Amino acid sequence: MSSIKKVVLAYSGGLDTSAIVPWLKENYGCEVIAFVADVGQGAEELEGVEAKAIASGASECYVVDLKDEMVSDYIYPTLKTGSIYEGTYLLGTSMARPIIAKAQVEIARKVGADALSHGCTGKGNDQVRFESCFAALAPDLKVIAPWREWDLSSRESLLDYLAERDIPCSASATKIYSRDANAWHISHEGGELEDPWCQPTEQVWTWTNSPEQAPDKSELVTLKVVEGEVVAVNGVELKPYDCLVKLNDIASPHGVGRVDIVENRLVGMKSRGCYETPGGTVIMAALQAIDELVLDKASRKWKEVLGGEFSHLVYDGRWFTPLKDSILAGAEALSKVATGEVVLKLYKGQVTAVQKQSPNSLYSEAFATFGEDDVYDQSHAEGFIRLFSLSSRISALAKK
Repeated sequence: MSSIKKVVLAYSGGLDTSAIVPWLKENYGCEVIAFVADVGQGAEELEGVEAKAIASGASECYVVDLKDEMVSDYIYPTLKTGSIYEGTYLLGTSMARPIIAKAQVEIARKVGADALSHGCTGKGNDQVRFESCFAALAPDLKVIAPWREWDLSSRESLLDYLAERDIPCSASATKIYSRDANAWHISHEGGELEDPWCQPTEQVWTWTNSPEQAPDKSELVTLKVVEGEVVAVNGVELKPYDCLVKLNDIASPHGVGRVDIVENRLVGMKSRGCYETPGGTVIMAALQAIDELVLDKASRKWKEVLGGEFSHLVYDGRWFTPLKDSILAGAEALSKVATGEVVLKLYKGQVTAVQKQSPNSLYSEAFATFGEDDVYDQSHAEGFIRLFSLSSRISALAKK
């Protein structure tokens, strides 16, 4: 252990990482440098975080603003694939992990550290996500995961550990929920959510209104999409991060973006979580509406495959891999035609695309009309159907 001289810790200012700072110093005899990623979790969570880190025993604390880069280089590319994990989860925590890990490695190189550390538990997905990224970006650096080493097994023991060392901490033993927030979403686990039969109480949700509390009047929002990227909200062109923030503000009062799911963790167990993704849910609905217009059947089918594969790739923490580059290249090609405008109606927890148009639309009223037309000879369908179903006909005749 004495070979470790300097460690960069992914620090949040919460109970776990506050205890990890002195634990690393005591058990590894090393200097600890705190690294805080600003991924849009809010000023309240970041307030005083540098002072907390120093009070816990860190020699330095770096707070790095990653908000714009996260949305532009991680969230927007993922959206182009149409990724939704297990049909429901919009990957809010998962998409943030690779950029955090990358920035942590960059700080480690800057300060000459020989190890990296995190506060992920041995039961969760995040330990895999962080360490897989570390392996791809800095295989020479040792990784220290205190939750897999120490004998501190509860919030009470962590609080006692800090109290014995006179290290201040605002956490209490009565914390109910485990939460993770960034500009894209906020997740909630623990408390009554550990029983899937228990309906979430309103104290679970912190960002969005319930449908019952949402306004009785719907609201329309217009999104401009260029090659698979939202570039304007209600006619105002904005950077990706600002588009997301604007849509969060618009959608959250309407209760848009709440999901309650039991998901398959990478480590093999199931977990129940509640997620709030207001702006992201609106963006996803807009992109799907454009795809309906511009992608032919085979292309949409292929995009479903790409999105399914990419959702698992992101969830499993395999961002810095050739597979990621390959899937994104395919999604980028399909997105070349994904340009247009969508009007969405927000009402009582729902978001619905009510108007959509694109210069690349494949929809033709002349072909699709139920009225009289002179562009489609319906008698031609008979031969097509006979050929399309030929294998079924041959199989049935063979059985006779």
